[in-house]
Amino acid sequence: MANVKLAVIYYSSTGTNYQMAKWAEEAGKEAGADVRVVKAPELAPEAAIASNPAWKEHYEATKDVPEATSDDIEWADAIIFSMPTRFGNVPSQMKQYIDSQGGLWATGKTVNKAVSVMVSASNAHGGQEATALSFYTTMMHWGAIIVAPGYTDESIAPAGGNPYGTSVTQGQDGKMVENVEPAVKHQVKRTVEVAAKLNG
Repeated sequence: MANVKLAVIYYSSTGTNYQMAKWAEEAGKEAGADVRVVKAPELAPEAAIASNPAWKEHYEATKDVPEATSDDIEWADAIIFSMPTRFGNVPSQMKQYIDSQGGLWATGKTVNKAVSVMVSASNAHGGQEATALSFYTTMMHWGAIIVAPGYTDESIAPAGGNPYGTSVTQGQDGKMVENVEPAVKHQVKRTVEVAAKLNG
């Protein structure tokens, strides 16, 4: 699977989805893929970021992470998306990035990408599944191949059992409630494996 190119594209305000993206990077490299980790550009005003110490701290700590561009999607055979939910839907930062890919879509450059999504929220029923499903609707328009984890590994149940994509609850202390690292890594390796098969 050394020829598979994996883009891990995330948005994270306080760090949960960044950590999931970093686990995805580890798993992709373990699977032999060439990996890029990039972030959706931040749209929130500086005043909003500064009003939340955890957001401000994470924003400053990840300034060196490259911002995602169309080139990352065109380059990739497989794409892992990691994002929080916003009222049961995709956060505006990721939505704006996705909505700006009309040129790639129109020229067929989103077709047959192996894609999978990971989601977080601040409570166990905060819209994780709805966010994954709404995001996959866009991937269907792209002609991408959705690689959901289903129940293909024993790591999925302890992580909360979400068959659409690994999802996690961020507790009031800012830490992840469920043990999702093994599920994240399985999801990524499965996506890379499917991409390798699509590549022949």
